[in-house]
Amino acid sequence: MNFSIYETLMLACLVLLLGRFIVNRVAFFQKYNIPEPVVGGFIIAVISWIIYSVFDVELVFHEGFQQGMMLIFFSCIGLNADFARLLKGGKALIIFLGVAAVFIFCQDLLGVILAKLLNLDARFGLVAGSISLTGGHGTAGGWADDFMSSASPLYAAKEIGMACATFGLIFGGILGGPLAYRLLKKNNIPELSKEEIAKQMDTHEIMEEQVAKSRPSYRTIFETVAMLSICLVIGLYISDWNSQYRFKLPTFVWCLFIGIMIRNLLSHAFKREVNNESIDIVGNIGLSLFLATALMSLQLWLIVNLALPIMVILFFQVVLMWVYAYYITYWAMGKDYDAIVLSAGHCGFGLGATATAVANIQAVTNRFGHSFKSFLIIPMVGAFFIDILNALILNIFVTFI
Repeated sequence: MNFSIYETLMLACLVLLLGRFIVNRVAFFQKYNIPEPVVGGFIIAVISWIIYSVFDVELVFHEGFQQGMMLIFFSCIGLNADFARLLKGGKALIIFLGVAAVFIFCQDLLGVILAKLLNLDARFGLVAGSISLTGGHGTAGGWADDFMSSASPLYAAKEIGMACATFGLIFGGILGGPLAYRLLKKNNIPELSKEEIAKQMDTHEIMEEQVAKSRPSYRTIFETVAMLSICLVIGLYISDWNSQYRFKLPTFVWCLFIGIMIRNLLSHAFKREVNNESIDIVGNIGLSLFLATALMSLQLWLIVNLALPIMVILFFQVVLMWVYAYYITYWAMGKDYDAIVLSAGHCGFGLGATATAVANIQAVTNRFGHSFKSFLIIPMVGAFFIDILNALILNIFVTFI
């Protein structure tokens, strides 16, 4: 059963509403920051599996719509990448970027080695590595499309990627707190008093006031759409040109890079104000619709035979994250309170997403005191720099495996 682009849009919106309804009523999903489209999408995927098993009818959603929403999301990441923010982070941000890059390499190397030991296609090691864990659901969907369109299609890549990304969200939230508390105890850092904890919980003071110079309006939204259209057109042209070479990047990465160029040319060469809030709004809509469509399109019957070996890889990825954050991230960032909070945050987006990372550091700072450095570095790295690093490192692995 095939659905048109308009029917796919309608169903994706209904999936988002279903996901929101369930998340608002289930504490588990709220605690571990499970996105609404993931919850709603997986429910529809299970229903599709039942329909396929009972009636032998496969639900097929419009692929072009899904791809378009994905490209919009990654273009918005690029448009939000103002390098002036990089300078604000200073030396600590550069060090943390290096720490994160080395971890991505270790994550993918471990995934590839285990995949080969388990007689899987090495690309499944990347899917159960930084593609879905550091990258999250959006990156998992992007690389799955690239793997499926290759000369040797990797079947079930999207299904495995989405499942791994959801696993990562949960364990990224579970891991950060206990790791931070162990380091806090090791360093004899006392917990705040009940009065101070209550104040922290009430104020939620963060790094700096995040107020846009102008509120989103028809003009700023239209400018965002105009910039996006340029990202999509040029990104697709470059991707087509790049496809003839062995070293090639997925289309969404080219759209992201074009977005970075446009943003920084406008902000620094032409001194043009770019409204970040408008970009966030459009990007979040693109991500939500993409995830809803990607999740409800999952063919879950394809992953049954791969479940056990993929779980083995994910188990060792969690162990790697713990060891790396406890010893390497903590040591590299200075072995102080800020380093502890950053280590908890690294668990969040090293396995899950930026939202999970922020939740981790908020949970620690609410009880042990504010960390300006952490609230500056984690959102900046998790929001866009990590995606750029991840794409470059992944492309090296894909080229040589």
